[in-house]
Amino acid sequence: MMQEPARKYRPFPPVQLTDRQWPSKVIASSPIWLSTDLRDGNQALFEPMNGERKMRLFRELVRIGFKEIEVGFPAASQIDFDFVRRLIEEDLVPDDVTLMVMTQSRPDLIERTVEAVKGVRQAIVHLYNATAPVWREVVFGMSVPEMLGFIERNVRHVRELTDACPQTQWTLQYSPECFCMTELDVSLQACQTAINAWGTAPGRRIIINLPTTVENATPNVFADQIEWMHRRLAPREHIILSVHPHNDRGTGVAAAELAMMAGAQRVEGCLFGNGERSGNLDLVTVALNLYTQGVHPHLDFSDINGIARVAEECTGLPIHPRHPYVGDLVFTAFSGSHQDAIKKGLAARDPEGIWEVPYLPIDPADLGRTYDSLIRVNSQSGKGGIAFLLERERGIQMPRRMQVEFSALVQQHADASESEISGHQLWALFRDTYLHTQHADAALICHGHRLDENGRSIELDLSFRGSRHRLCGNGNGPIAAAVDALGIPVRIDHYEERAISAGAEGQAVAILEAAWPGVAGSAFGAGISTNIVTASVLALVNAINRLATRGCPVMLNAERTAASQAG
Repeated sequence: MMQEPARKYRPFPPVQLTDRQWPSKVIASSPIWLSTDLRDGNQALFEPMNGERKMRLFRELVRIGFKEIEVGFPAASQIDFDFVRRLIEEDLVPDDVTLMVMTQSRPDLIERTVEAVKGVRQAIVHLYNATAPVWREVVFGMSVPEMLGFIERNVRHVRELTDACPQTQWTLQYSPECFCMTELDVSLQACQTAINAWGTAPGRRIIINLPTTVENATPNVFADQIEWMHRRLAPREHIILSVHPHNDRGTGVAAAELAMMAGAQRVEGCLFGNGERSGNLDLVTVALNLYTQGVHPHLDFSDINGIARVAEECTGLPIHPRHPYVGDLVFTAFSGSHQDAIKKGLAARDPEGIWEVPYLPIDPADLGRTYDSLIRVNSQSGKGGIAFLLERERGIQMPRRMQVEFSALVQQHADASESEISGHQLWALFRDTYLHTQHADAALICHGHRLDENGRSIELDLSFRGSRHRLCGNGNGPIAAAVDALGIPVRIDHYEERAISAGAEGQAVAILEAAWPGVAGSAFGAGISTNIVTASVLALVNAINRLATRGCPVMLNAERTAASQAG
């Protein structure tokens, strides 16, 4: 790269618009949407779509709610021509949908294009020519007056051909290609020439489409250009001002949004930003940006996953997992602080109120997405996300100190595996840590219990180190009675229980934190059973087994007696 890029590249000059109004505007309604997936998006593919894939995508665009669809470049491709004719001859175009076809400014191509859409109820003929200095002078060798004459001749030709087919409602769309790089006064002359040659009147409107054919300035400059044109185009009431942003600088969405603030009434683009070079405007992103501001786009993205799969299958292009709104990971948090904030936000949310959940600009449910992938666990995750997953998938609500302990274990596992931890793996780690401790060698194993009617006396059936024991104890409740029966000097620091499934056979989980006097730290144990007393006894036994692994000398009453007698 050059140390002094200014020797090779020059910044685009700002527009002299000192009284610009667009910065204070707010987008309060949706624009007219034009999908160019079947033309501009199709031209950008490694392998352009065949007729069947184009038909599938056309039907999906109609289902989403697009009322204007650019269906092809029929003069440039027999596949496009045949596809357009099939739509018309098989009556596949809904009454409220308008087809648009594009043509270069050449008489023979214009004639072929008009021929392609004959018989349709309404059609837009999209005529364009390059207007920027480097195109005029280097590519076409035209002066500005020569270019204006060229525009007039070709627009009149479109008018003559379409006037001869009054059964179709015709609209002309004129695009000064490379508008963003053209002198504004030249762009205005080009557009006014097309407007006058078409002959606008009530019921006979024209679309003036202003593209960033190759994005070359910041989006505020494009907004200035649009406002400058918006103020000067005439007769403004018969003109639909449209924009067609590309994404060479990565600001296509911003350019479209600022252009709408500056006076644009219509936007062109592709689903998910497909298109030449870095892509066209991403219509899904713009539409859902509006939606998150309380403005309905009048496009249906309630099955965003289904739309994405159709687009991928038809185009052969994958959608990035972090693509706004639709990517597979766009509603997924791995970061611990993000997970904790999302968990708390979802818990505090009023289902009927304003959507205010940290890190989620839109409710995934509005797009047909579930909350299943909101929080996933890897080495970057924290206790909040881990707790969220266990609660959502298993109904387990861990107390905070248990969350801290378990998250450290999960972190170690994630670091060792160097990969994401699935919900199944997370549950297996929880189960092996807190529920299945009785399966370890030399562990205390509970076979069953019997509680008296007042709940203060208990009989335990236990195994320890190969011997079976039946122990009895008393206390002010089942846990205290079980501790007394064991004769082990543990202290119960925390206990909680809750149902994790409903119905007659519903299960409950008990979580218990126990400590050994004189030994630092404590240990959690958990138990799950359809009987809450059984769950509580299992939680106690599991906590004691975990304490034993830290060196606490577990001995039952019977063992103490035998040891004393031997002494």
